[in-house]
Amino acid sequence: MDITFEELTHTNYREALGIDRGGVSEDFVVDAEELMELTDYGVEHACIGHTFIIKLEGRPAGLILLGEAIPWETDPPQVKREPFYRLMGFIIDASLRSRGVGGEALEKAIGRVYRDFGIRPIVMGCHKDNLRAAEFYEKHGFTPTEYMEGDDIYYLRYPGSDAEDNVSDPNPGTGA
Repeated sequence: MDITFEELTHTNYREALGIDRGGVSEDFVVDAEELMELTDYGVEHACIGHTFIIKLEGRPAGLILLGEAIPWETDPPQVKREPFYRLMGFIIDASLRSRGVGGEALEKAIGRVYRDFGIRPIVMGCHKDNLRAAEFYEKHGFTPTEYMEGDDIYYLRYPGSDAEDNVSDPNPGTGA
């Protein structure tokens, strides 16, 4: 699969707006507008990480933000004493779901962030009613916790998980 990444910017933001959410509720995943705002915040505060437009064979296929976590009061206690990344805004175009694109993009994005900024645990929230996403994240090495932020259950993925063994250099030599 020819998956590449392009940093989300105000220049290519219109491409991100064209990604078909396919009925995925904004209760489950933030929209492109909020993702751009989060990206701007990260840039303004010198947070490390990436916000990518995921591309499949050159066409927009999804969005993902994986970056340095700004600690929240509700974060699981397991990560309160160490730096970690927060996964936010991950969505794959409706026409490409259930084809392996999301799994490959997630693993490549994690590999890219680890390569560029170092290896850290990853925290993400998954809406308690988004059972399909919960199953996907568990398949990719995330473990649910008993902690929540609103309706989102926190999931953790520690370096060295079984899923990590499948992470390779996401785009060797391409800078993407």
